Amino acid sequence: MVKSTQRGFTLIELVVVIVILGILAAFAVPRFARLDTQARIASVRAMEGTLRSSSTLARSMWLAVGTNPPSVTMDGNAVTMTAGYPAPTAVGITNTLAAGTVAAGVPGRYAGVIIDPNTIQYQLNGATTPANCWVQYQWNGVLATGPAITTSPTLATTGCQ
Repeated sequence: MVKSTQRGFTLIELVVVIVILGILAAFAVPRFARLDTQARIASVRAMEGTLRSSSTLARSMWLAVGTNPPSVTMDGNAVTMTAGYPAPTAVGITNTLAAGTVAAGVPGRYAGVIIDPNTIQYQLNGATTPANCWVQYQWNGVLATGPAITTSPTLATTGCQ
């Protein structure tokens, strides 16, 4: 008599593996679903840092020229200055940003919204409520202190969900 060897998995083994995968998925999916909000918040925080550093860089370039120029050139873009800091406009602070950062309607990019003559707000496209998921650049009119750069007060709670 020839003895045959068994190959493959039994039905019970397959069912056990499927049940284990189902249990793991039940715990993993909710964790990954919450990461999108954290990613949006991180993106807004990164934009805040970008505005701070680009504003400081433009001011440094303005001071280096030393003759009170109305604009400085950054990456081939003329940046309009107001009392030594980038103006809160599309030709001011927006020109200090990398190309493509401000693109209305493109998910993951920002829409620049002029709030008043001294304030521009960058709202994150793709947030549930972009009007609550933003970073703002506001010229306060004081030469020595420069602009105020703030984020939405509801950023971590309801702003970027």
